[in-house]
This record gives sequence, structure tokens and C-alpha cells, in this order.
Amino acid sequence: MMRTRPLKVALLGCGVVGSEVARIMTTHADDLTARIGAPVELAGIAVRRPGRVRAGVPEELVTTDATALVKRDDIDVVVEVIGGIEPARTLITTAFEHGASVVSANKALLAQDGAALHAAAEQHGVDLYYEAAVAGAIPLVRPLRESLAGDKVNRVLGIVNGTTNFILDKMDSSGAGYSEALDEATALGYAEADPTADVEGFDAAAKAAILAGIAFHTRVRLDDVYREGMTEVTAADFASAKQMGCTIKLLAICERAADGRSVTARVHPAMIPLTHPLASVREAYNAVFIEADAAGQLMFYGPGAGGSPTASAVLGDLVAVCRNKVAGTTGPGESAYTRLPVSTMGEVVTRYHISLDVADKPGVLAQVATVFAEHGVSIDTVRQQGKDGEASLVVVTHRAADAALSATVEALRKLDTVRGVASIMRVEGE
Repeated sequence: MMRTRPLKVALLGCGVVGSEVARIMTTHADDLTARIGAPVELAGIAVRRPGRVRAGVPEELVTTDATALVKRDDIDVVVEVIGGIEPARTLITTAFEHGASVVSANKALLAQDGAALHAAAEQHGVDLYYEAAVAGAIPLVRPLRESLAGDKVNRVLGIVNGTTNFILDKMDSSGAGYSEALDEATALGYAEADPTADVEGFDAAAKAAILAGIAFHTRVRLDDVYREGMTEVTAADFASAKQMGCTIKLLAICERAADGRSVTARVHPAMIPLTHPLASVREAYNAVFIEADAAGQLMFYGPGAGGSPTASAVLGDLVAVCRNKVAGTTGPGESAYTRLPVSTMGEVVTRYHISLDVADKPGVLAQVATVFAEHGVSIDTVRQQGKDGEASLVVVTHRAADAALSATVEALRKLDTVRGVASIMRVEGE
């Protein structure tokens, strides 16, 4: 039987995503009612600057008092799309205290305080859903939290930031330098005026923390994620990658250790073979590759940002939360029973591509090889080119621990024959 009393929704934020959420709730009201089993009504929209509310948003619903809105006794669900830590955190916990479930797209807050927010939701018997916080329209949270709940996930490897993928794709396809590719991304609206959160990996690191926590049933905070930006990637790096049959992507990598006793989460540029599915992800698209014991290899692909794609994920969560309200139940909460420690980057084992500027004279290769051997790092291939007393030496290692590689590089810098370390890049996806 259809419930007649409408479920009332408070919307916090009415920018690109929020205005699209409001539009879909209005234009698809009948479909949402049929899918939920009850009418759903937008009861209020909290904004900081009412003069900037977009066309089509009902003016009578707009308020600048977000706290009063989430404290209303008739609000069933709060949709938070304002971002940042505060006032979002206080508004969400206040909503919980007043019996409202929350749908959020706030990756930064969830990566920092996800455990506390989950605990508060459980305490008050409400839901916390956040599909839109990770990869826009791409379903990732629910497949990991529900579809793969009976499986053992070992690795999550993905491109989770469209801005960085656009820049790197342009560098790869056109031979452009980083600055040129960034300028194009900015002109097309893919990059913010201040792109730091994207190009330095902060955005991807927050998403990695969320994905790792869900995938491995343990608590992973933003501070646990190793982060390295992509601003130092050069056209020369792409040329080296092509010689190896690779391209370069900014990857979020979450892994369970081989012995199952720890996990790692990291974000950094990496060479990836052209044969890997992630290598073909172009423009501003996102894709995530999941490896699990029973399911094997799965790939999720699509637009990872933007008003409509992100609103799609928000509305999917809204329908799920409203269905739970109608049924008088809640969905799955935090699963952190494994309590696995998060290893440091020094313990991560992978392959490396190292480019050295060296003197062009006999014995240099032997010296370099000796340093690698002394630190227990095995060399896979070496390529040397020289002219007029200067040379470049490119070394690709077998798998080695990051700490061992770092010690090797420090020792190489002390050799008189090594003029400098041009670049160091990890090789993933093999």
C-alpha cells in the first residue's frame, strides 16, 4: 500500500549539484513516488548566498538558516552537498539527533570523520549514505558494501579524478607539457581556478580512504593515505612510458597485504601498461578496477564529476534511504570488524622506473648496478644513451619495497658519476 504522508527532504547547498538534485526531485516526482512507495517532497533548501540561487529553484523554499532547517521535526532526510568540514559536520550530526537520515557527497568529511559519523547515525537509528562522494555517477560504494559483501576484496585500483586524467591524457596524446594541458583543462571547465586539490592528489586521497575502508572492512582515514601529486610529470616521462608500452595515470591504489594482516592506501602518478583496461580511460572520465577472490576482476567506468552525474548518485541514495524510512528500517552501516593496520608507504612493494643523468664514461653502469645490489633491489632492464660526456641511464626494477628503493636512490645521489635523478615513477597494473 502506498504511504500518503510525504517524506520531507532538506537540501543543504544549491550549487551545480544541489540545483540539479532539486530539479530532478521536481521533474521526476511521480517516478520517485512510485519507486519509493511514498511521495517525496523538497521541504527546504539552505544556501549561504540566496542571490545566487539558480533559475528554476523554488524561491519559497530557500533559507540561509541551515541549522533551523535540519532541526525541523518533519524532516525525514537531509541531503548535504555543501562540502568541506564545517559547518557540514555539525549540520549532519544535528540532523541525526533530530531523527533524519543523511545523504552526502562530502568526500573530505567522510575521509576524515567517517567513523564518528557512522557511529552517530547508528546511535540515532538513521542512515548515512554517500555514493556521490567517491566517483560521481559510477556505482562503487554500494557494490563494495553490498554486492561484494560476501567476497574478499584484495585490491582497488582506479582513476578517481577527472581533472587529472584529462591533463595526463592530453599530455600523452598531444605531447603537451603539464602547464599547457592544465591551461586547456581550465579553459574547458575541467579544472578549478585553483586546481591544487586535484593535481596534488588531495581529492583522490580522500576517495581512496573511503574506498579502502569499505573494501577491507577497516578504518582508513585521510591521514593514512600516502599522497603524491602529478605536477612534476613531464613530456619526457611520457616518452619513457611509451618505450615501455605504458602510459601514465594518477592512480588511487588500495591493497590488502599478501599475508592479509595489513592494508595500504596511496595516490600517486604511475606508469601502467597499455594492455591494462585503465590505460584506455580518456578525457575526464573515471574508472575503478576491483580484484576479489571469487568475483575476479571487475571494472566500473563513467563520468566521475559534474552536476548531473553527481546528482544521479545522490538521487540513487535518496531513493534507498527513503525506502528504508518507509519500511521502518536502516541500511548497512560501517563495517570495520577486521581492524587491520594501515602500512606505511615504505612497506609498499612495486616496480620502479628510474631515470638518471650520469657521466658518459666506462664503469658508470657497473657502479649503479652495484648500488642497486647492495640495497637488495633487483634490476629488470637498463637502457643507456650518451653523447658529449653526458648520458642518461634508465633503470626498471623488479618489485621492491619503497623503503629499499628510497635508500638506493639516496646512495646513487652520492656517486660522483651520477649528475642527478631526473625522475622516479612507480609501475603498476601488472
